[in-house]
Amino acid sequence: MPPGTRMQGDIPVGTMSSGANIALPVTLIKGTTPGPCLWINGQVHGAEVNGVVAAVEFGRRIDPESVTGSIIITPTANPLALDNHSKTAPQDLLDLDQNFPGETSGTVTGHLANALFDQVRTMASCLVNLHTMGPIYSSEPYCIYKIWPGGKVTEAQLLRMTSYFWPSMACRRIDVGGTGELPGNVDGALDYQCLARGIPAFMVELGQGSWYTPQNVELAVRGLMSLGRHLGILSGEPVAPAKILRATRRQWIMVRKGGLFLSTCDAKEIVPAGQLIGRVVTLKGEVVEEVRLQVDSFVIGIRRDPVVHTGDRIGLFATEWDSVGFE
Repeated sequence: MPPGTRMQGDIPVGTMSSGANIALPVTLIKGTTPGPCLWINGQVHGAEVNGVVAAVEFGRRIDPESVTGSIIITPTANPLALDNHSKTAPQDLLDLDQNFPGETSGTVTGHLANALFDQVRTMASCLVNLHTMGPIYSSEPYCIYKIWPGGKVTEAQLLRMTSYFWPSMACRRIDVGGTGELPGNVDGALDYQCLARGIPAFMVELGQGSWYTPQNVELAVRGLMSLGRHLGILSGEPVAPAKILRATRRQWIMVRKGGLFLSTCDAKEIVPAGQLIGRVVTLKGEVVEEVRLQVDSFVIGIRRDPVVHTGDRIGLFATEWDSVGFE
């Protein structure tokens, strides 16, 4: 591939019964001189369309002649879920972001993870994994970064990188199975497996799933541009706020009763301890549950689909946070 050029291709994964190929579309942008490689992955879950659009749009705006090093873009790591408008591939219903580094002896999600990660671990100097919350939640863009115990990538590095996306909150996860988090093989996340190999990586959550939000896409594109400048891949100075909020503990809240959950708060709002965040009302009009939080909380995402059953999630909240400044 000549310097200063762009190439489109596919990472092969497998085949369908019809013979159609299962593959990951990829854009390779090779700069005019050697340097680091920024890898942007647009989506691991099918509803994360803002990430797909942001990855594509970022690639469209890059002039290969202006690049030092390289940029690799995989708009989707899960084309089966994307085509099916679902979080997971319908063939096995497994969460792709709990299956890295992947394998080739099991179901198709393992094959997808293996195909992507085989390339990432040998080429990426830094990886950004774009996400959204689920379609039923209202949320403002935020970031998630994890800490690999004893790893080479520092928290300071990751906070600096996330700041370029002007997040409403940067959520830190040291214990990937931490209190208040949902169960699952979270150490199988793409960014976490990158960190295990000394590759800086983090997640950017771009609002509501299954919903194209132009301002969130533009925020992501600008953030990727600044990150590219920070890494020395693109020319110019990165733009970032002087400080960001860092969540050190977060918690999902579930309802005990079924009915209609009617929220009384919005994303980015700070809710004092004891304040009502929503009610569960039956179809007969009876209030069967009032949901209040025990501590002051920052609303990361709040449910907007009111139909709930016992144990359903109604929101994600930061319960401990601070402010981190940059020099």
